[in-house]
This record gives sequence, C-alpha cells and structure tokens, in this order.
Amino acid sequence: MLDAKIPSGPLKDKWSSHKLHLQLVNPANKRKYQVIVVGTGLAGSSAAATLAELGYRVKVFCIQDSARRAHSISAQGGINAAKNYANDGDSIERLFYDTIKGGDFRAREANVHRLAEVSNAIIDHCVAQGVPFAREYSGYLDNRSFGGAQVSRTFYARGQTGQQLLLGAYSALRKEVERDNVEIRHRTEMLDLVTIDGVAKGIIIRDLITGKIESHSADVVIMATGGYSSIFYLSTNAKACNATAIWRAHKRGAFMANPCYTQIHPTCIPVHGEYQSKLTLMSEGLRNDGRVWVPKQAGDKRLPSEIPEEGRDYFLERKYPTFGNLVPRDIASRSVKELCDAGQGVGDTGMAVYLDLSAAIERLGKEKIAERYSNLFEMYEKISGHNPYEYPMMIYPAPHYTMGGLWVDYNLMSTIPGLFVLGEANFSDHGANRLGASALMQGLADGYFIIPYTVGDYLAQITPINTDITTFAAFKEAEGQVVQKVSRLVSAKGKRTADDFHKQLGKLLWDKCGMARTEAGLHEALDKIPEIRSEFWDNINVPGSGEDLNQSLEKAGRVADYLEFAELFVRDALHRKESCGGHFRTEYQTPEGEAKRDDEKFCYVAAWEHIEGQNEQQLHKEALKFESVNLTQRSYK
Repeated sequence: MLDAKIPSGPLKDKWSSHKLHLQLVNPANKRKYQVIVVGTGLAGSSAAATLAELGYRVKVFCIQDSARRAHSISAQGGINAAKNYANDGDSIERLFYDTIKGGDFRAREANVHRLAEVSNAIIDHCVAQGVPFAREYSGYLDNRSFGGAQVSRTFYARGQTGQQLLLGAYSALRKEVERDNVEIRHRTEMLDLVTIDGVAKGIIIRDLITGKIESHSADVVIMATGGYSSIFYLSTNAKACNATAIWRAHKRGAFMANPCYTQIHPTCIPVHGEYQSKLTLMSEGLRNDGRVWVPKQAGDKRLPSEIPEEGRDYFLERKYPTFGNLVPRDIASRSVKELCDAGQGVGDTGMAVYLDLSAAIERLGKEKIAERYSNLFEMYEKISGHNPYEYPMMIYPAPHYTMGGLWVDYNLMSTIPGLFVLGEANFSDHGANRLGASALMQGLADGYFIIPYTVGDYLAQITPINTDITTFAAFKEAEGQVVQKVSRLVSAKGKRTADDFHKQLGKLLWDKCGMARTEAGLHEALDKIPEIRSEFWDNINVPGSGEDLNQSLEKAGRVADYLEFAELFVRDALHRKESCGGHFRTEYQTPEGEAKRDDEKFCYVAAWEHIEGQNEQQLHKEALKFESVNLTQRSYK
C-alpha cells in the first residue's frame, strides 16, 4: 500500500503542523550521521549545503567537473514566488491554485500548497546570498509574467536566472567544503543503489576519469539527478543529463511514478540539421513581451516584415483571449504543432512559428528589451544567424522537462526507506504539466526548506553506521553487477554506436509518445522497443576499455538504461486512457481540441514497481484527493 504520509488538518496548516511533530537530532549526534547527495543542481547543492550547515557529514557526487556546471545553470526565465510585489492580486493561495490547475489536477494538493508556502522564503534567502535579481528603478525586485498565470510573480536575472541561483547554492556548498563538512567528488556517475534488508545504505559509482568502480556507504542517500527528457535524444537538456541513477534505484525497489508525464516546451530553436545533438531553449519569459504568429495563408513565403497585420494569425491570442501568449506550455506547444501540421509553419522546413518582439521593442525601446533579454538574443543570433531585434525569432516545441520521476511521500522519501529524492528526479509537485518558473522553485524548496526537516526525522529513528559496511555482501554483489555490465558493454564488438541507437529510440518516442499519442502508435512503440534493445546488445560498439576515461562507454550505459525505461514510459502512456496536461491522447479530447481528463477512472498517481525477472511492471495507485479545489475542465480562454 502506498502511504503518502500527508498530514491531517486544514491544507494551509499541514506543513507547519507537520514540522512541529517531526523528530529532531541532537546537534552533537548529527556529526555521527553520514549523508550521500547525488547531483549538484539547485536541489542537490542546496540540500548538501544546508545539511552540512546543520552538522551532518555530507558526501556529494557530481557528474560534471564542477558543481557549477549542473544543468540548473541552463534555466533562463525565472523563479516563481507569491510575494505580490506587483500588487496585482497574487497570494500563496493563488500560486497554489495556478500550479494545481496548470498541472491539470494531477498533483498532490498538500505538496503543491507547501511549495507555494515556502516560495517567499526562497526569494529572501537568495537575495541574502547576493543573487542579482532584476530590480525596478526604485530598487525593488522586479517581476514578470509567465505562462499559466495572470499575475507577475516571476523573479528573474535577465535570461540567466538558473545560473545566478546555482551560483548562490554553489557558494553555500563551497563554504561547507572549505569547512571540511562536505566531501565532494567530481566526474563521478552513480551506477547503482545498495540496499541492506530493503533500506538504502549506499551507492556504487564509477570514477569517469580513472574508470574505477567504488562503493560508498551512508545512513541516508539523497538523489537529485534531474529528469529524463534526453530519452528523446533531441531535447533542451545537456548531453550529460540521463536517467541512469533513478532507473537503477527503480530496479532496486523505488517505485516510478507517472513516467509518461513529459513536458514539451513551445519556445525552442527548431531542428536545423541531421547531425544535431541537442536543442536550445529560448526562455518562456520572451512570451511575456513577444507575440506568437504565423501567416494566415498557408505557404506564404514572404518575409515577416512584408506580411501586414491583417495577414497574420496571432493564434494564441485568438484561441485563448484571456491568457493569450501566456497559456501553459502544453497548450502552446500543441497549438504550434497544429498550425505547422496544417501547412502554416514558417522557415525552410515549415516546422516553426514566429515569436515576434517588434511591438515590445517599439513600445519599450531597444535598450529596455536588451536589459531583459540581451543574452538570449545573442544566443539566438549565434545559432540562427538572424538578429531578433530586426527579425522575429522562429521557434518550435521540443522535449524539455519531465514531471514523472521516482515516487516520494510527503517527506520526499521513496518506497525504499532511507532513499530521498529531490527536484525533477521525483514526481511530486507538478502533476501532468509544469508551469514555467516553477522548476527552480521546487528544487530550492526541496533542498533548503523541506529535506533538512524530513531527513532529520528519519535519522532520529535509526542508529548511525559506525563501521565500514562497504565490505558487506550487499555492496560486493552490487559492485560485481556493475563491473559485469561495464565488461559486457566494452567487450561487445558490433557495428553501431550508442548515439546511433539513441537517435533511433528518440525518434520512435518523439513520433509515437511525444506531443500527440494514439493507442495504435503506442502499441507500435511497444513492439519496436524490445527489437531495438535486442539489437543494441548484439550490435553495440564501445571502443576502448572501462579502466580509464571513456565517454563512449558512458553513453552506452545510459542508452542501455533508456532502452529499458522507454518500455515503461510508453506503457504508462498506454494505460492512461485520458488526456491531461503534457499527456495528450488524441482519442481523448474535447470538441475544441483540448485535453479531456477522466477524473472518475484516472484521478491517481500511477506508481510502477519493478518485479525482478518479469517483463511488465506492477501498477500501484495513489488516489488524488482534492479538498480545496474543484475538479473542473481546465480553460485558459
């Protein structure tokens, strides 16, 4: 049975009341406990820094050569908080409702309300760290609007908010490293989770420079390893982003929740070549000042400046007059695809629409727009060759964020005792669609303000490890399995590269389980994935050895995990016979073409359990109960 451990009582009091009842660890005893943190993005760095400040011994594992290079650095647009500085009617309750509605009523009320509650403290904390948020002329922090909201609640630092927030968390982490409270290992990858009697007690890692396989034990393991949209091959994620850590933990007993909930971001620079390895995002913040349009006449190849206003279709403003260009991402993405599929797309391929900021430049002046977005404009011009100040940007949807992840309870603990999961690696706060500027909010909420309480409650109930347990059979067995898998990969002498298999899988998933999904297409994918996986093991070629730096080996291991995970990903989409948020089954839509939920049959979290020796996973359901909001058809018109 899934017990989410949601506290009783009124929604607005749950978190404050829960904190009062959590057990505490004596300051002198905190030094006795070892904590492992895997991942150094916003969630991982903030958690490691905060736990070390509290007195725990913390060991951090980072896949990059510096914690500053975690993928959180790529977040551009901003971070939400209910400060109501704009005096436009915002509040904690409104942020809570917008998030629940944006996720199409498929998130836990209690988690989302807690997220809204702590959002204001995040801003104060980051300002105290020196994060250079944009400010108005008077000196007050500035705000802008983002999709799915009718208020200005997004705090930002030009188009590099993630970078600035990560530098704040990184500085806090480095302070603890210098105080010898944190040991950090760079260029390491978690390849397995070790459990003893069903309890998480450590991890197996590979040193990516030397190739050495190592065991590390701890009283608690915290995973903050990000999402899995790189499964599509072409995505906005960095190439190092992967699903290996959460997938290996899943195979050790951690349930995987809602894996089919993936977000397609509407404002991405379109694909421009066959050999492209990733896609580049343009911040959703641009939709705050930009207008999205296509020519009304299909096949109109005139320059955008030659097309008069009456020849333009500002389709988001036409279809959703209340929210206009600031509809949530899933709705904007489907609308863009619909127009391009109808032949109204622009550019050489016809698979793009215009994101036009000319009206804002004319209204506010080039200097003001440059102050807000100059780094984004520079990035776009370097990639596309077009100057956005003079020529509208061209955009098309791309895989971006994943709302699915490892199942966690209210305390952020997985179904494996002692394994906590933070940020995008868990499923908890966004339902079927994440609102823009909420990822940074969740990562910092989990790391700074939630996990320090809940980890303490767990540790207060267990005895610290006082001996070296990496010599125990469970560690040796897990280490042996990792070595065996590495050996199998490097000994294969096929003819295809890991990238080649990854591209094949990614295209299949994009076509059959991307923005639009059908029962026939999902069955087709389920038939094809095992064939690709079988050929992978027969025909993969990994040059070099496993005993030194070998990026081909790294990629091959991650693709092998994607080829297993993909089957569960598609199976979850097939079983959910409804449309909600980013999960759009074309058989289930309203007459207006919007997502049509089935609350009677599917108002639950789908949590999948790996059963050793079986091909199919076992489905467990956590019913979603809504006490403070009414389940209604989501509308942004």
